[in-house]
Amino acid sequence: MASNYTEDSIKTLSHVEHIRMRPGMYIGRLGSGSHAEDGIYVLLKETIDNSIDEFTMGQGKKIEIELTDRTIRVRDYGRGIPLGKLIDCVSIINTGAKYDSETFQKSVGLNGVGQKAVNALSVYFSAQAIREGETRIVEFEQGKLRKDHKKQRTTEKNGTIIAFTPDEALFGKDFKFRNEFIEEMLWNYAYLNRGLTLTFNGKAYKSEFGLKDLLTKKLTGEPLYPMAHLEAEDIEVALTHGAHYGEEYYSFVNGQHTTMGGTHLTAFRESLVATLRNFFKKDYDAADVRQSIIAAISLRVQEPIFESQTKTKLGSNDLGPKGPSIRQFIGQFLQQHLDNWLHRNPEAADAIKRKIEDSERERKELSGIRNLARERAKKASLHNRKLRDCRVHLDSKDKRAEDSTLFIVEGDSASGSLTSCRDVQTQAVFALKGKPLNTFGLTKKVIYENEEFHLLQSALNIEEGMETLRYNRVIIATDADVDGMHIRLLLLSFVLQFFPELITQGHLFILETPLFRVRNKKETIYCYSEAEKQAAMHKLGQSAEITRFKGLGEVSPAEFKDFIGENIRAEKVTLDRLHDVNGLLTFYMGKNTPDRQDFIIGNLKVEKDLVEA
Repeated sequence: MASNYTEDSIKTLSHVEHIRMRPGMYIGRLGSGSHAEDGIYVLLKETIDNSIDEFTMGQGKKIEIELTDRTIRVRDYGRGIPLGKLIDCVSIINTGAKYDSETFQKSVGLNGVGQKAVNALSVYFSAQAIREGETRIVEFEQGKLRKDHKKQRTTEKNGTIIAFTPDEALFGKDFKFRNEFIEEMLWNYAYLNRGLTLTFNGKAYKSEFGLKDLLTKKLTGEPLYPMAHLEAEDIEVALTHGAHYGEEYYSFVNGQHTTMGGTHLTAFRESLVATLRNFFKKDYDAADVRQSIIAAISLRVQEPIFESQTKTKLGSNDLGPKGPSIRQFIGQFLQQHLDNWLHRNPEAADAIKRKIEDSERERKELSGIRNLARERAKKASLHNRKLRDCRVHLDSKDKRAEDSTLFIVEGDSASGSLTSCRDVQTQAVFALKGKPLNTFGLTKKVIYENEEFHLLQSALNIEEGMETLRYNRVIIATDADVDGMHIRLLLLSFVLQFFPELITQGHLFILETPLFRVRNKKETIYCYSEAEKQAAMHKLGQSAEITRFKGLGEVSPAEFKDFIGENIRAEKVTLDRLHDVNGLLTFYMGKNTPDRQDFIIGNLKVEKDLVEA
């Protein structure tokens, strides 16, 4: 029977209570710090963003970041928060100077929320403002004021100092900041803010050439032509072409890394095609123009509209209240500046033309093979017989579209267990018949000549590009043994060569399944490592029953349901540089067997070494 719905059912939360109860609205995911998108890095970004906005307004050329255990300290040399408003600015939501377009122009922090979320989600938070020889410090715990120090005289330079320790009650007792994610964040800030020096535990991050430096760092192989680096007020672009499949973009708005793109990236991709078509006087296919491109774009917008508080996707259509549309602005910029660059660099223009025509030639060669593959699949009724589909997909308007997931499993046994316990609304299963083909060194026509890869591509619906991808998460779910690892490598090789955007856009994952089950009559613990098994045995006693899972097919549907539900452990596949792919695949999947053998022997650890470690 439904419970009574009365006046007592209506509750009003304070902003601190709301932030702590619904942190996802403010920082996206929580996480333990093992992924760059985890909430602890959003807390740091929100803090640094305020300092960046000071630099953008011409105040302070240095930002110091220090990490001690789990506490982050950020010191800038801007104007400093006005002392009388210090408490309000860091604790009362919708309070700040970002609403005053004269005080802060084209800033990334707009809603007066970010620093308050940092405060509310931290077990310790302190803010110190230094202005004109005076300073004030306030301290908080979980968003509640604990100590307000009296104003004092000081000889320190103007600025703001924020220190915070994320609350393990929210982020978990095992959360940890990873230096490599912080360093990547700081490099992006440096590329976008020339003249600014950021330091992290004493190490300096500074860029001289902006986005050109960013692409230079991302490139490991030789580009097809010297990089184009174009600038004007409110916009900066760097681009070149490589030899890889796919497109690789780094987009930014007001210094914010928009990892999910948005209107500015869509406009850039469209305008790039239009400009090159006009220059070469030929109506090239858009996919041929953009094939193998690596580019970065940074835009400054007066009042940006982001699609969430985490600001990973731009929704604005205009540059400002009285400015042109973003599409018009970027289109006019590229038509003028890129066109001029192409005229001044005829060798680079010729290289671009050859690349476009090579892509066009390959696409046409694939056309006949593609049609044959489709006919063959239709006649043999092969179309996705390996797929157990779900009902909600990424390209649908359903509110659960972001939950859409495709599991790629090996064999019918694992497929049967997973299929019988999955969420049929959002979880699909694709079953491999065995070890897939090693695609290293093969051309894209292998996708159409190989039935399994053709059906996998059809299931994902990415033949024409990532815009039609049907699943937000593609999870490789293979056994935790040598054969399972090999299948995983073969699938990764396929994706890296032909659909690297699945990785660079954050859609590919590896499913972690338990190696052991430790149980007694009262409790069952699933363990994902030897260390977890030992801890479980210590908790349940040495008489506990221990089961070693050799394959996913051995896991019963009832147990499998626990591993693919809310408690799923799925490690995101990441790639620092797309242009590392050829070297990686050559070593791991090429014909250099002696080199791999030497590497394995040189890095082999026996059981004695692991125990001592």
